[in-house]
Amino acid sequence: MTGSAPSLNSRHVIVTGGSRGLGAAMIASLLADGYHISTCSRSKSANIEALAAHPEYGSRFFWSRCEVGEADQVDAFVNAAVEWAGKDNLWGLVNNAGVAQTGILASFPNRETEKILKVNLFGAIQAARAASEYMLRANKGGRIINISSIIGSRGYNGMSAYSASKAGMDGLTRALARELGRRKITVNSVAPGYVLTEMSSVLTPVQLNQIVNRTPLGMLAEDEDVTNLVRFLLSDGARMITGQTILVDGGVSC
Repeated sequence: MTGSAPSLNSRHVIVTGGSRGLGAAMIASLLADGYHISTCSRSKSANIEALAAHPEYGSRFFWSRCEVGEADQVDAFVNAAVEWAGKDNLWGLVNNAGVAQTGILASFPNRETEKILKVNLFGAIQAARAASEYMLRANKGGRIINISSIIGSRGYNGMSAYSASKAGMDGLTRALARELGRRKITVNSVAPGYVLTEMSSVLTPVQLNQIVNRTPLGMLAEDEDVTNLVRFLLSDGARMITGQTILVDGGVSC
């Protein structure tokens, strides 16, 4: 029998790749909602410094240096985060860490492909493995959210490796949802279109305008459009949603 879920004021959510961009926006929003938040990144950014020193949020915020994609470092980070927040309080994991680079596959360096797959896909698998172990032990349910992309299902020129990594995340979502469902742990992918963050900076203004022109809503998503969906999927109101890839793309994939 599943135990009671942690109360909201003790629920702990791990967000990988929280130093800037979408990750930083999610963390700020989830801290405002009352969660305890752990994050990791390769270096400590100004955003991380500000949250750690925040008079209201600092006591509910934990950061550690970690190379997502390096299994031993991911395990060490998750273990340290859970030790900090309490082993029975881990409620959610948001696999947000990611890298992107464009280039036609025929001339794209293998080392760059390996880096993209290592961070985006292997890192998500590693974090989900480590976090789900604690969730299963606590037996109180939980949430795993993979930040995917519409590129994983539709593909774009010059983004073959990135597309493959995100398609893999969506496959992970579906399989893991079946593995963990009977223990009341939901697993979903959030697949944004292009978001106005540093990740979209790899595109030229011409490319961005083309995407906007193809989008029924006539605009790119902003951080809060993705963050609001993540907040819902972490909530009790999303208890019957699992195994899904939910698009936040303004209708461009219609």
